[in-house]
Amino acid sequence: MLAGGQARRFGSDKAHAMIDGVRLIDRVADALGAQTMALIVCGREEPGFGCIPDQPEAGLGPLGGLNAALTFAEAKGFAHVLSAGVDVPNVPANLVQQLSGEGAAIAESQPVVGLWPVAVAADLAEFIQSGGRALYGFANAVNARRVAVEPPLMNVNRPEDLP
Repeated sequence: MLAGGQARRFGSDKAHAMIDGVRLIDRVADALGAQTMALIVCGREEPGFGCIPDQPEAGLGPLGGLNAALTFAEAKGFAHVLSAGVDVPNVPANLVQQLSGEGAAIAESQPVVGLWPVAVAADLAEFIQSGGRALYGFANAVNARRVAVEPPLMNVNRPEDLP
């Protein structure tokens, strides 16, 4: 789970914002954890979770978190990384199935939500090293499929985006 953003538009730590009495980070963790063999939070320290820093450094946006997740997955022998930001509180229970297929895949409306084969880890490290900073740019570089995820994904950027 990618959780290293600054939340400038939100005005406070949106990972701890509540929907129906549940923090955003916990909602996303529950949804991802039910579909994966391991769950890590990238880009921040969060009590109760396994956490790793963005790589190669903080401040790279979602690419730093994804790079950290792919490096972690590769070291643990996993084949894929399922990614989502803490600001997507309605991750579907069948996200893996919706994104499965050949190569990498991203939600067409939110590229931070994706299924990434660990085989793209070296490509991402090289993309970042060469100055790449846009997740869509990396998705294009690895020919990631764009998938219309159902139901449409929420994106919480401001307090008024909370249901």
